[in-house]
Amino acid sequence: MSYKEAAQRSGMPAWPFQLALILAFSAITYLAFVELPQEGPDLGWDKLNHAVAFYVLALLVDFSTPRVRFGAAKLLALMAYGVGIEAVQHFLPYREASWEDLLADAVGVLAYLLSVPLLARLPLLRARWRAGTS
Repeated sequence: MSYKEAAQRSGMPAWPFQLALILAFSAITYLAFVELPQEGPDLGWDKLNHAVAFYVLALLVDFSTPRVRFGAAKLLALMAYGVGIEAVQHFLPYREASWEDLLADAVGVLAYLLSVPLLARLPLLRARWRAGTS
């Protein structure tokens, strides 16, 4: 059975993840570009904010497109988004572009990839990998 066939038979619909992905991209983009007060959404460390955001984005991208393995295309799209955020922030007087932020973004994506074996065991998410093809 091919990867695409397995994804079709998994029974897990992609549309809720696609909707969540649109909302996540919108929220992250908004938070990345506005000037936030000191009490804004924060996990206590900016790099952790980046890593968690990109972990969530990686999961949502993967689940939104179940017929496509998490490979170079998904990875490059996520990192291009991170580069885009940093490029815009470079021109905002109240923001700062940072290579460390891009590294934290990559760590979040890598953390998602490393967590896939654990996620595949969770009953709620198991259908994503039901055919054992990922």
